[in-house]
Amino acid sequence: MPWKEAGVVSERMRFVVRLEDGERMSDLCREFGISRKTGYKLWSRYRELGGVGLFDEPRRPERIPHRTAPEIEKLLVETRDAHPTWGPRKVRAWCMRRHDSLRWPAPSTVGEILRRYGRVAPRRRKRRAPRYDGILTSGDAANQVWCADFKGQIQLASGAYCYPLTITDLYSRYIIACEGLEGTGGQGARYVFEMVFHQLGLPEVIRTDNGSPFASTALAGLSRLAVWWRRLGVRHERIEPAHPEQNGSHERMHLTLKQETACPRAPNLLAQQERFDRFVDVFNRERPHEALGQAPPTDFFRPSERRFVEPAPEPAYPLHDETRVVTQCGHVYLHKKCCVFVSEVLGGEHVGLREVEPNRWLLTFVDLDLGHVDARQRRFEPMEPEEHAAG
Repeated sequence: MPWKEAGVVSERMRFVVRLEDGERMSDLCREFGISRKTGYKLWSRYRELGGVGLFDEPRRPERIPHRTAPEIEKLLVETRDAHPTWGPRKVRAWCMRRHDSLRWPAPSTVGEILRRYGRVAPRRRKRRAPRYDGILTSGDAANQVWCADFKGQIQLASGAYCYPLTITDLYSRYIIACEGLEGTGGQGARYVFEMVFHQLGLPEVIRTDNGSPFASTALAGLSRLAVWWRRLGVRHERIEPAHPEQNGSHERMHLTLKQETACPRAPNLLAQQERFDRFVDVFNRERPHEALGQAPPTDFFRPSERRFVEPAPEPAYPLHDETRVVTQCGHVYLHKKCCVFVSEVLGGEHVGLREVEPNRWLLTFVDLDLGHVDARQRRFEPMEPEEHAAG
């Protein structure tokens, strides 16, 4: 029989005593259910150490060869304490320059040591809007592409902040709007867009960055504002994260806007808006623009022929099998027993469903394919960014 969990030492003693009495090793190993290698090892340890050799050897190594020396850890922690904003790479490089004779662990190990000593807090991973993989429109005519963004924040003399929302026409560089708002929420932005849509009509495309209120971390990066644009037949393009040069002409206008309207501080929001209005008038009608052959933007801009209709018509899906209304909490019912969550930003909107395979339905909003509903698994499978329709 193999060694019993209780009384292992006693079993081993019986084993070696019977060996001393002259019994054969192979017979005893077979009886006790152990290999001959184990039997000979036990017999060797017993003859060398006596009864102590029948106890298990400690399995924990006396030395861990790859463990960082305490002196090295101390230097790393002291360096971090002296420079609290430095990360593991900077801490390691600083120590290596001053103690080049020592062997320093990898940056990842340095980070683990600093975390163990409570010097580094784990970073919370930020959720970002899904990347837009469409091709940016060149903007070869007026109202083909409008660019929109918030110009950061401007502090007023009262201590309050003003957030200017700016909209320009890419082709003519014409400033369509520069409205100082009290925040960057979607409701204020929608009011500004409604105003300019009434006055100048609709563009084909609106180009923005990936921030709120233009985009979100929801399905396909959609926000309430972007959903409204798409219902109006306006395509939303987003530049790549950390690439403001893709909206370069708009960013360059922001620099001039800040230089001419932010200093000295205006006493209140109304006074700041008067500065914006004067700036826009001069920029559009008088200021020569180098990209336009030193002509002012007003020479190249005309109102759009696409008129704004409110409320926006509900989208139709003639090529789809079913039309469903997304609930306010973001769910779509394929039928009574199949309900899937899609996105809250689509709450109240009509979506189209087309069966592409048995029990597998393509879900579309206006002309944007968003993913598939698996009726068997009762789940929604979002598409990857590059799979969305370009329209």
